[in-house]
Amino acid sequence: MDDLIIRPIAGVTELERFNFVPYVLNGEIAGDLAGGRRVPGWLWLAERDGRPVARVAWWGRAGDDAPLLMDIFDVDDDLPEAERVAIGERLVRTALPEVVSGRPPQYLRFVPADWQDDPAAVRARMTALERTGARPFVERLRLEWRAGTPVPEPDGRLEFRGTDRGELVGLMTRVLDGTLDAHSRADLAGKPAAQVAAEHYDEEFARYSSPMEWHRVGVRADGAPVGFVVPARNPYNAIIAYLGVLPEHRGHGYADALLAAGTRLLAAEDVPRIRASTDVGNTPMAAAFARTGYVDFEHEIDMTWD
Repeated sequence: MDDLIIRPIAGVTELERFNFVPYVLNGEIAGDLAGGRRVPGWLWLAERDGRPVARVAWWGRAGDDAPLLMDIFDVDDDLPEAERVAIGERLVRTALPEVVSGRPPQYLRFVPADWQDDPAAVRARMTALERTGARPFVERLRLEWRAGTPVPEPDGRLEFRGTDRGELVGLMTRVLDGTLDAHSRADLAGKPAAQVAAEHYDEEFARYSSPMEWHRVGVRADGAPVGFVVPARNPYNAIIAYLGVLPEHRGHGYADALLAAGTRLLAAEDVPRIRASTDVGNTPMAAAFARTGYVDFEHEIDMTWD
């Protein structure tokens, strides 16, 4: 592989070259560069004989000095699998220390929901990354509610009201007890629940462009909260950013009511779709999304470096 040239792109003029393979994120890259969520130095190519054969890219929040995710990694599908793995490994090993200082950020890949029926391309990427020290972490469902899909009406068991940072962080701290979410469980392995909740609020909820008045707490007739939902907008879509039911109220169908409330709020904004995600193993939450009209349109594979 001595004939490989590995380099960052020079700028937006090379986007067409960088997008030499189709992928769902290709259409967002130009906007990410303009919005400061990417910089050219986070987009790298491997070239051979004057043409690109592999690429890798990282993404971050606008204004951040370091990327938050590695979210693009492709090698030419026409190459033999062993060569694809070797080129991919070399590209990542070369680019990673130039982009990231310290522990690499998580890698995520959007794949078809039925990717296991033809897993070769996904497996080649995962093998290349495993050779750099990464390991599979979790597979997630990517879910979508589409405009025109009926939303369940309120069932009368809960009222919904606004909240503030203090209450929401307190409720989230309690919701983390017994969580099935793999990322939350990993966070809890190294931090107390109150810290995990506060950081999640400040690093995610507080950064959304949507009003915090959208955050909703579901309460019973006696005023006791049973859980909350965070409808929001990220730079790309309307989303259900978080939903949690307090441990003592689980198993009573409140997740459906909370999800329906968040969905109704966003649907009233005339959005074309609402996106959400949950771990494949979180079957109660996946079932609640299905009952509320969300479809599983794609999966996400996450890998991490220890």
